[in-house]
Amino acid sequence: MAGATLEDTPTWIVASVCSVIVLISFVFERALHHLGKALERRRETLYEALLKLKEELMLLGFVSLLLVVFQDSIQRICIDESLMGRWLPCRGRSGGASAVGHHGVSASAFGTGARRMLHEGAAMGHCSQGKVPLLSLHALEQIHIFIFVLAITHVVLSAATVLLGLLQMRKWMHWENQIQEEGDSAPKMIRRVQKIEFMHARCKGFNKAVLVIIWMRSFFKQFYGSVSKDDYVAMRLGFVMEHFRGHRKFNFYNYMIKALEKDYKRVVGIKWYYWIFVMIFLLLNITGWHSYFWISLVPLALLLLIGTKLEHIINKLAYAVAMKHAAVDGDMVLRPSDQLFWFHSPRLVLILLHFILFQNAFEVAYFIWTLATFGINSCMMDGLGYSISRIVICVFVEVLCSYSTLPLYAIVTHMGSSFKSAVFADDVADHLRGWADGARKRTRRAAAAGDVGCLGASAAAAEEEEGSGREVARCRSMPVRNRPALLV
Repeated sequence: MAGATLEDTPTWIVASVCSVIVLISFVFERALHHLGKALERRRETLYEALLKLKEELMLLGFVSLLLVVFQDSIQRICIDESLMGRWLPCRGRSGGASAVGHHGVSASAFGTGARRMLHEGAAMGHCSQGKVPLLSLHALEQIHIFIFVLAITHVVLSAATVLLGLLQMRKWMHWENQIQEEGDSAPKMIRRVQKIEFMHARCKGFNKAVLVIIWMRSFFKQFYGSVSKDDYVAMRLGFVMEHFRGHRKFNFYNYMIKALEKDYKRVVGIKWYYWIFVMIFLLLNITGWHSYFWISLVPLALLLLIGTKLEHIINKLAYAVAMKHAAVDGDMVLRPSDQLFWFHSPRLVLILLHFILFQNAFEVAYFIWTLATFGINSCMMDGLGYSISRIVICVFVEVLCSYSTLPLYAIVTHMGSSFKSAVFADDVADHLRGWADGARKRTRRAAAAGDVGCLGASAAAAEEEEGSGREVARCRSMPVRNRPALLV
């Protein structure tokens, strides 16, 4: 009965098994549907995470289909048996045992069934003497499970990071409400920024200390009170004065949270090029190298570097304010600029945070997968000391990113030269993007046609002005509190 096909299986068994599978799938799909409806009304961030989770499940379903379709073809690929003794994650294996050890079958909780499948594969006799199959069926299943665990872990940890960061930033909402109640007219706020501890705490000894000491102060500042109320007030004023001068009731906190949620949509998924890093990490998992321990230090180092840089930007802004000595009405108290960021690009910080979250998720996923599949005593765990160290580093990265680095990113990256599309309502931002894309296409068509005459240029300009006028009219129809500052 072990090798029976559907031709030899009773129909009631086939119908029963299919019914159970379909029922479980239907219940799971309905549960996700109702969960999505609830999250869409209450928390958009978690709703986006759920959508990404569905995308990952669809991708994994396609991967499962590919594995099922091509598993026989993969097993028919034969390689020289001597190659199985190289680049092993576990030492002390050779020859035929290396094939088993390479897949970790003997230490697996499913070892008996796996050995049976390997013996069945060997019994097929499709490989000549001295050659072995490239990959066993059980190894393919383990790879599939690891990809599934990695995708789910990345989505869950990304959602947890953002939610913990939002909880940390809730006190900023109270600061914003206090500012709204007190009134934030420019002269009053300028005088307040001159008097508050923002300058004294941030730029004390800035012009006397050597560069190394300044960076060390920024490094340690990220571990305690990374963003104080004085920091928030000063950076909020700089942003409003730079981009929304005269818009006294602009809610900087709501804009910042909305921008963070839009950025979260970009980091919760797994980009295609990150799978290249996964392949490299799996390749370097060689016995004695302790590769995953050293790899776990990469997100930690990057996170500390980003936190230090963001704190240093605040210090530089405070020093620029202090150097003015006396700001007059209408003068810029704090001047945001892209020059403060690496390569003049605030967006680079988001890309690095995305990589950090993915790398941290890889470490956690690999630990969970190895523990569940091979056990705590398996050589795949790379020693208990190294495994515990990796998990401690992962937890530290998760906590530091949630409570310090993410809040710093949420506010400091708005100290660039431009503001984000989150300042507009979603439909207005979509229409503006559509109009801009249309204008670019018309410009390219005109250039391709050689229409550079005065009449053609005037017509194109008139068409762009008409499109711009429609968007401005749409913005003017919005409530006053949601309008861009230039239209207020």
